[in-house]
Order: sequence, then structure tokens, then C-alpha cells
Amino acid sequence: MEEAMQLNSIWGSGMVIHFTNQLSPSVIEKLTFLVEAIYNKFNFLLLRSPVWLFHLPLACSFPFKTQNPSHKQNVDTTKTKQPLLQHIVVDADKRTYSYDRMEPMIFIGGMPRSGTTLARVLLDAHPDIRCGEETRVLPRLLQMRAQWIKSQKEKMRLEEAGVTAEVLNSAIAAFIVEIVAKHGEPAKRLCNKDPFTMKSAVYLSELFPRAKFVLMVRDGRATVHSIITRKVTITGFDLTSYRDCLTKWNKAVTIMHNECQSVGPSRCLMVHYEQLVLHPQVWMEKILQFLDVPWDDVVLHHEQLINRPGGISLSKVERSSDQVVKPINLEALSKWVGQIPEDVIRDMPSIAPMLSTFGYDPRANPPNYGDADQWVANNTLKVAQQERHWMNKTQELLKAKKQQLSHDEFEDKFVD
Repeated sequence: MEEAMQLNSIWGSGMVIHFTNQLSPSVIEKLTFLVEAIYNKFNFLLLRSPVWLFHLPLACSFPFKTQNPSHKQNVDTTKTKQPLLQHIVVDADKRTYSYDRMEPMIFIGGMPRSGTTLARVLLDAHPDIRCGEETRVLPRLLQMRAQWIKSQKEKMRLEEAGVTAEVLNSAIAAFIVEIVAKHGEPAKRLCNKDPFTMKSAVYLSELFPRAKFVLMVRDGRATVHSIITRKVTITGFDLTSYRDCLTKWNKAVTIMHNECQSVGPSRCLMVHYEQLVLHPQVWMEKILQFLDVPWDDVVLHHEQLINRPGGISLSKVERSSDQVVKPINLEALSKWVGQIPEDVIRDMPSIAPMLSTFGYDPRANPPNYGDADQWVANNTLKVAQQERHWMNKTQELLKAKKQQLSHDEFEDKFVD
């Protein structure tokens, strides 16, 4: 028999077999039986073996299509259903979870300092959802892929090397699931919060057909003021200039807004940070309904679950961690008022036209975001009255911060 076969890997309850030539159905059936026998015999070991990156190029969940022209006349393999790569995670109680690219994953995105961390901790409070800290690698991976595709020369080189769109997409999808599934505890619904992934929402929606997206939007003046005062470094942003940062903010959110619109309202929900803070229950009900997740009152009291077993894990080096340790409150809504230079305020409609697109009045200074629910107003008063308590809690949580990074770095390059 001239057909050559390479058995690349076995994981979970699925197998991935890569054929250099098309085998007959009878041969495939025998080989499948043999592989299943091997899997069953070594199941104990396999369930405890991590799925590493050498699996990724072989984890094709797209229909396999041979690249050898001499075989294109044989069996139409594009109609053959291929097994999906299964990512196995075992929790502390030895329960096994299996994930693949058909999972209804949740992606939270938006500009840094736009409420993405608040959104993720509120969802993290839900017993069925796990988001976790920013992975930081996913936006970089998606950015590299966008650069490869943008360059016709690089795209041709990849295809000549056999790294077709199908192979690349399958590998990227497998990498994303592996990172999201294993950088935190397993859960019924996996969620990722890397702000700049929203710039690739259309592509992600193709990789993950059941995924849904939450785009966090905030008044750009507040976002930029927070970026500048907290020294959040973003590639290309001049932290000494409100005008420059607002211009870059406008460009970035335009891309994200367009991506969300292209994905469509059934899969991408835009949430205004101000409204989430003013009316948490109303908006969390909308978000959970959009995600097909049942309501649970615990999402309104996330602060009770911070860094507790089975609760919400916070990063010591993310800029928003010191704020979300507190209950939902209004203290950050209008800190920017009176801080932006007059010439920038005067030119605001032309500098940041996306303010109007998102429903903010570019000439309102201060703006009227609306009235808060009474319990949120009460939270705000208590936070102000117990300032020392919350300061101590923040210091306790972030006590190792000085030993880590002096400031966050958000490396991002806009892809036109």
C-alpha cells in the first residue's frame, strides 16, 4: 500500500489524523478502530497530558482538502466532516471539561479604560462564566495574522509553504481556545477580555461561529483622561497630548464599532459604561439575556467574590484592579470634567466625531449621563465615607504591584 499516513496526536475524546494521501474508507475504518483502542488503553495518561502548540497546525476543524492536484479527482473530502480539536481541562475536583471552537465563547472588547474590566468581573461573578485576567497574547496574535494577510507577498509565501488560510485559521482557533481554556479555572461558558480583540471581531466570529461579543463604549473624554492620568501606554498614543489621544481614540473605536456592526446585533452587543454603572441590574439583565445565560443576583455584588476560591481573580498589574475591588459606584464618571485644555474642548466635535455616533454630546461639559439607581447612589456614598477601608483593601490586594511592572503596556498597532 503506497498510501502514507501519519498519526499526529490523540486528545480527549477525539482524534486528529493527518493523511498525506486519501485512504480508502475500509482502511480508515480499521485505523480508526486501532486508534480508539490505543486511546482507551491510555485514557488515564491522556487526560492528564496538556495539549501543546505542536498540535496546532494539525488541529484542522475546517473540512480537509488535499493540496496535491493529482488527488483532486478522487474523493470530495470537503464534504467529509472532520473531528474538532478537543481541549481538555481538569478542575480541582478532578472533573473533566472539554472545549472546542464550537463553544459559545464570550469576547469582551473596547478601548482600555472603557469599562472592559468592570464588565468582565460582573460576568466573572456568575457561576456559569469564567473570564479571568487579560491574556495579552491574543491581540498580538490577531495583529500578526492581520499583517500577514494584508501583505500580498507574505500571503503568497505562506500559501507556497502550504500554510493556507484553512491551516492558519485552524491553528489560530486552536491556540485561542487553548489559552482561554487553560489560563483560568474551567466553567460552562468561557469568556475572554483583551480589549483590542474587538478590532478583529469579524474574523473571530468566523473562527468561532457560536461566539458572542460585548463592545464596551465610554465617553472618549473620560477614557482619554483616564489613559493619561493613569499612564496607560498604548502604542502610538502621546500621553502628553489630549488632542493626540482623542484623535487616536476616535480612530480605534471607529474600527471596533465597524467590526461590531459587521458581526451584527444578534452576536455583538454595544454597552455604554455609564449606563452599566448607573443602572447595573437593567444592563446586566440585557447582557445575560443576550449571552443566553440565566439571571443570578450575584452579578450585582462582584466585590464579595474578589480573589476568593471559585470567585473572581484579579491581576496585580492591570490598571483597573484597584477600582473593581469596590462595589459598583459613580466616582469615576466625571473625573475628566475641567481637566481637558480649552482649545481641545473647543475643537471636540471635529477631533472626536465618534462621540456623537455613540450618543455623547461633544459640547456638553459636564455632560448629563442620567440619574443613578438609588442603591448605586448609596454605594457611592458608602465608598466615599469608607475611603480608608477601601484604600487598605486595595493596598492589600495589590501589595505585590511594586514588585511587578511600574505601569501597564498595551502594545497595539492599528491595522488599516
